[in-house]
Amino acid sequence: MPEIAIITTGGTIAMVRDPSTGASVPASGMNVHVAEVDGLSAIAKIRHYDFSNVPSPYMTPSMLWNLSSLVNDILKDENIAGVVITHGTDTLEESAYFLDLTVQSDKPVVCTAAMRNINELGTDGPRNVVSSVKVALSPASRGLGTLVCLNDEIHAAKEVTKTYTSNVATFDSPGYGPLGIVDEDKVVYFRRLYYRENYRVRFIEENVALIKTFVGDDGRIIEKLPELGYKGLVIEAFGRGNVPPKVEDALKVLIKDLSFPVVITSRCFKGRVLGIYGYKGGGRSLHDLGVIFAPGLSSQKARIKLMVVMGLTDDLTKIAEYFQHS
Repeated sequence: MPEIAIITTGGTIAMVRDPSTGASVPASGMNVHVAEVDGLSAIAKIRHYDFSNVPSPYMTPSMLWNLSSLVNDILKDENIAGVVITHGTDTLEESAYFLDLTVQSDKPVVCTAAMRNINELGTDGPRNVVSSVKVALSPASRGLGTLVCLNDEIHAAKEVTKTYTSNVATFDSPGYGPLGIVDEDKVVYFRRLYYRENYRVRFIEENVALIKTFVGDDGRIIEKLPELGYKGLVIEAFGRGNVPPKVEDALKVLIKDLSFPVVITSRCFKGRVLGIYGYKGGGRSLHDLGVIFAPGLSSQKARIKLMVVMGLTDDLTKIAEYFQHS
């Protein structure tokens, strides 16, 4: 029987309802039950790794680094066919993309979660775990990078995002759709990613800020970033990648005076950023200034990627090259 490693990190899937408050809270020992849900023993031998038991907003870059190192070590074992990671939904997409960029194996890595804790009616955790193990067992999953599987849909880590605060069908890939589905005992793929990236890094730059620009933004927040210890910046801009004029002034100081990498994304969840508009603060003006565009990445994933590539180089031209295929 094939062997799958299940790494538990916490999240709603490892929570119960507090009888006195009604709130969902982490439960001691629940990670073991996650790795022993009904149906798993019939399809695979399970090796459990208890990484953490925290809500996903507690995840940090250093924890992601340690998680990636653990996955890399586990996948070196020839007896392990793949890895399933249980995680909270709030930051799952960031952890999955970090793993996608840094895990050095073609073996399947599948992240999953639950929107309802084990005490709630219609809890989705057990089925998501079983479906994810099926995905990890499928030969067709090899070479696809890190995948996200919930609600019997399989998504690419690069494309997927949480779209609904409470619905079990929360994970989607806007503009792309799922890579495939789990249909009973079959794993069916409809498409593959045309291009994916993977980097062998020895460290990451944790001090990367993410700021969403807004109407009337005067750039004062941006100006404070260097003295706060930040080394890089992702800006979630308007439309095709445009910002208010005073934001451009602040960015000019960062880029020209401090060689600060600045990456632009869009607050639109479909489409690509591109330097089209030539007015002050427009995308073309920002491009000429040296701002780096992340054409198809969300802001949170552009931040993850910038942390990783800044572990490879601090040269702005080379960093920009890494983002050309985003």
